[in-house]
Amino acid sequence: MAKNKTFIIENIEVENFAAEGKCFARHNGQIIFIEGSNVSPGDKVKLWVNNRKKNYAEANVLQLIEPSPLRIAPFCQHFGVCGGCKWQHIPYEKQLDLKWQQVNDQLRRIGKITLPVINPILGSENIQFYRNKLEYTFSNSRWFTREEADKGEDLNKNALGFHVPKRFEKVLPIEKCYLQKDPSNEIRLALRDFANQNQYSYYDHVAHQGFLRNVMIRSTSTGDLMVMVQFAQKNEEAIEAVLKHLQTNFPEITSLNYILNQKRNDTFYDLEVSTFYGKPFIEEKMEDLIFRIGPKSFYQTNSEQAYELYKLTREYADLSGNELVYDLYTGTGTIANFVAKKAKRVIGIEYVEDAVEDAKINSQVNGITNTEFFAGDMRKFLTGEFIASKGNPDVIITDPPRAGMDEPVTNTILEVAPKRIVYVSCNPATQARDLAILSAKYDIVTVQPVDMFPHTHHVENIAKLELREI
Repeated sequence: MAKNKTFIIENIEVENFAAEGKCFARHNGQIIFIEGSNVSPGDKVKLWVNNRKKNYAEANVLQLIEPSPLRIAPFCQHFGVCGGCKWQHIPYEKQLDLKWQQVNDQLRRIGKITLPVINPILGSENIQFYRNKLEYTFSNSRWFTREEADKGEDLNKNALGFHVPKRFEKVLPIEKCYLQKDPSNEIRLALRDFANQNQYSYYDHVAHQGFLRNVMIRSTSTGDLMVMVQFAQKNEEAIEAVLKHLQTNFPEITSLNYILNQKRNDTFYDLEVSTFYGKPFIEEKMEDLIFRIGPKSFYQTNSEQAYELYKLTREYADLSGNELVYDLYTGTGTIANFVAKKAKRVIGIEYVEDAVEDAKINSQVNGITNTEFFAGDMRKFLTGEFIASKGNPDVIITDPPRAGMDEPVTNTILEVAPKRIVYVSCNPATQARDLAILSAKYDIVTVQPVDMFPHTHHVENIAKLELREI
């Protein structure tokens, strides 16, 4: 291999997918990880190797020389530039195979634990328009495609769309997104056109100035529709004009909200949300349960597949009605409330206080009286003293963030030794690490991958653990 850290490989065949959705090839005995969305196993490509390490190298595709027979035509005009739906040029059945293999590899390679046969992955019935939430960003620094740049046209530098990967200030203008059902696209385009007609300024993410900053659209299967606009300037007349335009042109909006955000980032969980029209929440239905979703609420973004995920979680918990269940990282209490009717009592613990308040409201709305929710850092909250006061759990359900559970949490679980654990994970790598620790006392009896996000490399995985008999 060349000694230079950067060099060109004129023609090389891509072997397969690697972790995090990257592909890889081999050159002179070294693995080369290939960035970018528009690449597939079997492609013959020209590579620019831009980072050479001791045991591997990293590269980008300069040219597709010969496409793989695996490829299919992408359905979105923004494919290859937008950071989402990176696998839409791969048949969906192949995507599922790759995700199953990802779970298998990470549990066995990282966990090094005894596993049952991993169940076939549960695919998503809908692979387009499956999301219930999207956020679009306003920017005065539009990302121009190579074709646009080559034409040299004097194009509008404002954009409403998605951030380009690794460029926080650059936004790709989106004409049609295939992730959320209409009227999501119509709302975004109407907002863009109204802003341009009135010459409202788009946000400058470097100088941190401008009027329009962000718009979030949420929808539910019940027909509720929430829109929330972030403004960065306190121009009350213009704010009212924007919101009135949305209310007039989209009467199907049931919750229209706004935020004045003058911080240096887009997060709004510490800011006041004002409701301009309708209710301050929307409602989703799952079986006979109603879940209220506010602007700050977390709810799984694929509602239909979330129902399948929760049904499996409840099934694996194997509740008879007499169990005390701990739901760790409970969020807005969706799983806790979903399993409550089959348990004696459910205790949910969550770090975010607003989420805990949502969980309590969801119990109240549904007349559920056997749940308790607590807010606190899981490492400090789940202690012997807390467990002594609330009771030793018979079953623990845990659904941690991508970082997995902290070691003090897994150690506490081992100490209290519930008879069953259901571990739901959005990151099989950190799940494998935690399962290795829990395997000191537990057998892993079921592993079930679930695809929540078609056309991406992300995969959810459920593991059922049984306390080993001594």
